[in-house]
Amino acid sequence: MLKKRVITEDDFPWRLPSSQAQHQQLRYVGGVDVCFSKEEPSMACGSLVVLDLHHALRLVHQCYTVLTLDVPYVPGFLAFREAPILVHLLEKMKSTASPFYPQVLMVDGNGLLHPRGFGLASHLGVLANLPTIGIGKNLHHVDGLTRSGVKELFEAEENRTKDLITLRGSSGFIWGVAMRSTQSSLKPLFVSIGHRISLDTAIKVVKMTCKFRVPEPIRQADIRSREHLHKHQIGRTYWWQYVGQISCSEVPDFVRSYLVQHFIRFSKLFQKLSTLRRETQTQY
Repeated sequence: MLKKRVITEDDFPWRLPSSQAQHQQLRYVGGVDVCFSKEEPSMACGSLVVLDLHHALRLVHQCYTVLTLDVPYVPGFLAFREAPILVHLLEKMKSTASPFYPQVLMVDGNGLLHPRGFGLASHLGVLANLPTIGIGKNLHHVDGLTRSGVKELFEAEENRTKDLITLRGSSGFIWGVAMRSTQSSLKPLFVSIGHRISLDTAIKVVKMTCKFRVPEPIRQADIRSREHLHKHQIGRTYWWQYVGQISCSEVPDFVRSYLVQHFIRFSKLFQKLSTLRRETQTQY
């Protein structure tokens, strides 16, 4: 069972960046996201980005994949729908021997902070054998923890200056933390262990990568996945509109058939090459 393989302690060779360079330092932090088309809910775009901590969170790698999913969304079972997409992107990057392969991965989804104690971040971490951090934008109601209860804690006089609150359930188990990533953040993020990392280290990594409310690796993955999916849909719409114009033109049937057939063949090839180029694009 995958859940039994989750490691909740630091299990990696690197150390957090510091003035002492005696050990390998954390440098490449990845972020993953999957977005879906509003027009075609089964069409998804998975994105993987990697940022360089040593150069002000500069983007050093990005890749995407667009595909149609047959697996329906079932609340609480997000990982079974999205994890295969993200594993594919990670395996593709690893197969190229990229020097930017992430040392730790932030996931737009929860880790241990989940009704089954095994959210997308944990699922992906185990499958990819990577240290992962769960970043939730909404709180799962679990073990007595509720959104209203956490909100009351944050608004309490004694907690107003705190940037994080430990999420301890009725059982006494610590599921993660609710964090104000910046002083201006009105809504907390919910940070939890994914795999091969302790909660303390996960919190430190999140703080190091926040410019806005959402950590930059997740924010960039989200922005770029939506942009890529939008471009993909525009290209496909234009493609079919153009084919339709040819089909309706007042030209002999055999000419129209020839043009449509070869235009479709060329367009599919062009789309495939364009997608391949975008998926393997790396920015230095």
